[in-house]
Amino acid sequence: MAQSLIDYKFYQAVTNFEKSEEAREYYYKIMDTVVERNGVKDTVRNQILRVYAMLFCDDLGSEPGQIAGPDEVEATADRLYFGSMGLDHQHWYRMRHHFPVIDDDNYDRFAALVIADLNAGPLRQSTIESGEMLLVGEPDPLYMTREQRNRQQLRKVRFREIGK
Repeated sequence: MAQSLIDYKFYQAVTNFEKSEEAREYYYKIMDTVVERNGVKDTVRNQILRVYAMLFCDDLGSEPGQIAGPDEVEATADRLYFGSMGLDHQHWYRMRHHFPVIDDDNYDRFAALVIADLNAGPLRQSTIESGEMLLVGEPDPLYMTREQRNRQQLRKVRFREIGK
């Protein structure tokens, strides 16, 4: 992925998207940037959606290299926990970042938020400093019984430090 484009400035643009025209302009500028990797040209948007699909949509039957669409992002968003699982809304990544609805208008922005946070945001910093990371839980955590929540399988997702 165009790692130099997915930096803290991009993370800030995604998180300030609703508040600032400047943030929206920067977000669209980066997402629509065409980059080349191994002789193949693609947009940063498509690369982000491919990485999101690879990390979070593997059990939805998507083919390798396929990009995540609105349905895939919406189906997986509530499975992402920050730090530890629990009913506290601060632990659910989607709720913590105020994405009450994920649809055709913002699914790529949610995916960009997650990937930018893993690459250059507070989640990356928190992973390095305190070991907290993004956890991927079971589908439909809101409808799980207490017993199911206690037994659920979690995967930790963290990127290695750049340069290592």
